Amino acid sequence: MKSKSLLHQGSDTLLLNKIRADLKSAATVASQEVFQRFFKEKLTCHGVKSPEITAIAKKYWKDIAHWDKAEIFKLCESLYQSDYCEEAFIVSNWVPRLSDSFVRTDLPVFKHWIISYINNWAKCDGFCNHTMGDYIEKFPEDIKELKKWTGSNNRWLKRASAVSLILPARRGEFLGDIFEIAAAMLRDDDDMVQKGYGWLLKESSRLHQRDVFDFVVKYKSAMPRTALRYAIELMPKELKMEAMKKPALIRG
Repeated sequence: MKSKSLLHQGSDTLLLNKIRADLKSAATVASQEVFQRFFKEKLTCHGVKSPEITAIAKKYWKDIAHWDKAEIFKLCESLYQSDYCEEAFIVSNWVPRLSDSFVRTDLPVFKHWIISYINNWAKCDGFCNHTMGDYIEKFPEDIKELKKWTGSNNRWLKRASAVSLILPARRGEFLGDIFEIAAAMLRDDDDMVQKGYGWLLKESSRLHQRDVFDFVVKYKSAMPRTALRYAIELMPKELKMEAMKKPALIRG
């Protein structure tokens, strides 16, 4: 009997060709221009709207759902290698479907993908919110790895250390770890990092408003205004005003 890997040999190339043909068919110049407006960097994108990308991802998931995880990961890497945003978004749709089969040796794979292929906030957030979030929920002890990422020279790995916890934060989880991650990147001068941990604090504030407010007030003299504004976005007006208030000058 042939192994599964031999059974699917060549199928990945055929699927990639079909996926890319569907994306090109759904692409428009108008969508490409609209998408580009949300980014400072020049994007590689077909110009396909999100609902259509999701539909394409679901369509081809049916063809690969029975494959071994390693084979699916290989196909995902091929999609990433194209650099097209839409192909990265398909990866972000597929991999969380495998969360029940995640094992701890998957984390180096995910880290490799972030370092090697993620080069804008949409790719970062799309992958990390769900795939990394699901992984940390399953292996909470590996949150220590996210804390290591805060000291990386790679801006997207640093952002990933924060945005991987967005969904758990909405449920009120990992508050102490979230404060550690935010504090570690507090003075980072990269706006993508600032917005990442600011967003994480904002989501934590849904169920831990007073704790997040106290954290912001404690560190606001060092926290960039961009991060601070994100962190307090959901708070009542009076708390926002208090948090945004500049420290009084001490006169000699």
